[in-house]
Amino acid sequence: MNHKELKKKALSQQAVLDEYESLTPEFNLLRDMLRARQNAGLSQADIAERMGTKAPAITRLESSLTSGRHSPSIATLKKYAEAVDCHLEIKLVH
Repeated sequence: MNHKELKKKALSQQAVLDEYESLTPEFNLLRDMLRARQNAGLSQADIAERMGTKAPAITRLESSLTSGRHSPSIATLKKYAEAVDCHLEIKLVH
């Protein structure tokens, strides 16, 4: 069974699908962060230097969004955005 088939089988279970869909905001934010870093032509070490931290902290920050083990603060996300020459925009949508 390949990855695509396994994912399809797993997502056919309602509980798995619900959990997967609940992670959409985190995955979207991570995608946006990685795209911004790539567009800025910066490495994790570059971002860390701009944020005044170490590269492993940026690795943890980026991976935390997919693991669900840690939710970064708004201040941290703002620093990351500034490091990639972006601004952070947070909004509630009804």
